[in-house]
Amino acid sequence: MAEASHLPMTVDLEPVQLVSPDGAPTAESRYSRDLPAETLCWLYEMMVVTRDIDTEFVNLQRQGELALFASCCGQEAAQVGAAACLRKTDWLFPQYRELGVYLVRGIAPGHVGAAWRGTWHGGMDFTQKCCAPISIPIGTQTLHAVGAAMAAQRLGEDSVTVAFLGDGATSEGDVHEALNFAAVFTAPCVFYVQNNQWAISVPLQSQTVAPSIAHKAIGYGMPGVRVDGNDVLACYAVMAEAAARARSGGGPTLIEAITYRLSPHTTSDDPTRYRSQDELDHWQTLDPIPRYRTYLQSLGLWSQRLEDRIVARCARMRGELRDAVFAAPDIDIDEVFTTVYAEMTPGLETQRQQLHAEILREA
Repeated sequence: MAEASHLPMTVDLEPVQLVSPDGAPTAESRYSRDLPAETLCWLYEMMVVTRDIDTEFVNLQRQGELALFASCCGQEAAQVGAAACLRKTDWLFPQYRELGVYLVRGIAPGHVGAAWRGTWHGGMDFTQKCCAPISIPIGTQTLHAVGAAMAAQRLGEDSVTVAFLGDGATSEGDVHEALNFAAVFTAPCVFYVQNNQWAISVPLQSQTVAPSIAHKAIGYGMPGVRVDGNDVLACYAVMAEAAARARSGGGPTLIEAITYRLSPHTTSDDPTRYRSQDELDHWQTLDPIPRYRTYLQSLGLWSQRLEDRIVARCARMRGELRDAVFAAPDIDIDEVFTTVYAEMTPGLETQRQQLHAEILREA
């Protein structure tokens, strides 16, 4: 268990930033940006792929092929950078906006699409990739992440878990329980908050009066770090440090990645009702993809040949995604009820009959 005498009591308000918004390297010296050229280019590729496949998912939903979709447009750096530095045996617990995390982990877009279609199995056996299914209830995945971390700890496994959550989730009781439990039992877990400024229509200032979300870490007795969530290299470096700390027995870390959701909350949302065009325009100037492309150009690593190869890959993946979605069988609505218990309860049977009656009325 953690010792109170070793509690961290400060959080730097200035976010860690390795690449400035204009694509130039910063003076940050605490973290290294020195990665192999292949890795640097791959990070760019995965951000572009994530943006492209994300757009295709929105298109498929608009065509009636998916029930819903939560876009991660604008958050590619926060997701790709954080997931890229982890081991394949590290368990990831996303919420519902982590397409970039799934793609970095090697999960096919078609499998993600199956989850958004509403299949009872979530699209695949997620244990194959050490990545939990999409979590729609806000904050519940943090409890699962801590439990998995403690299990790995007791089994003597050399792995960490990462709970991905949003700024809105930090107001949930489940998240408080998860943070407190992880700290008390020194669980090898990293809490990665993508602060995209809005919890649906609730702005950040309505979530907390603390100086930052990362400052909440002080009360739990764990390190808190703020990072520029639109800087893929900074996200990579900060997550790598937190994972190494957890892996070595140092316990959990709370990371706040400051980013912005350029898209609606989901495909059923109208963000013009609660945020201004000026605000959106400002954050579009901080788009993580052109920023990082400029940085690669300064290193002589970006080329039109690289871009063409990525564009070709995106086209292939879009086609594979559409083929998978179009080939998927229609959802059997009874699966909502028949896959809960081995034998359906009377209450579930009543609900099933009520749903079928409602469907008939609307037919």
